[in-house]
Amino acid sequence: VEVLDELNLTELVTTIPGLSVVGAAAMLAETGDPTRFDSPRALVKHAGLCPRENASGTFRGRCQISRRGRPRLRLAAWRAVWGALPHNPVMAARYRYLTTRQHNRLTDGQARAAIAAALLRWLHVITTKGVPFDIRLAGAEVMPIAA
Repeated sequence: VEVLDELNLTELVTTIPGLSVVGAAAMLAETGDPTRFDSPRALVKHAGLCPRENASGTFRGRCQISRRGRPRLRLAAWRAVWGALPHNPVMAARYRYLTTRQHNRLTDGQARAAIAAALLRWLHVITTKGVPFDIRLAGAEVMPIAA
């Protein structure tokens, strides 16, 4: 937690509703310097939360998370989702959508893994760009099409 204070990131990471300072510190401790990742997607891949398809020829197996990467970062993101889900309207709406949609409905664990990946993407943008969490940009509202 002191490292977040030294880097002046405490106020930024706590703008994510429901994310505790300890949860953010655990994820950033496992991540290291977030600026070394070219994109938020690279951070998700580093955690092993990116999807992996199991297919060969005409066979199509299940799609799972790759689990390649840092297991403790994956665990820290997973635990942060458990704590933040009841308090974060964006996460709650996304969870409801993923678990109740008609086509390709996800299980509880699959939906939480998808939200953990989204949390890591948000954390990457917040720490590298130095901007606070914005609910509109996180996907809670439909953005108007530019004219």
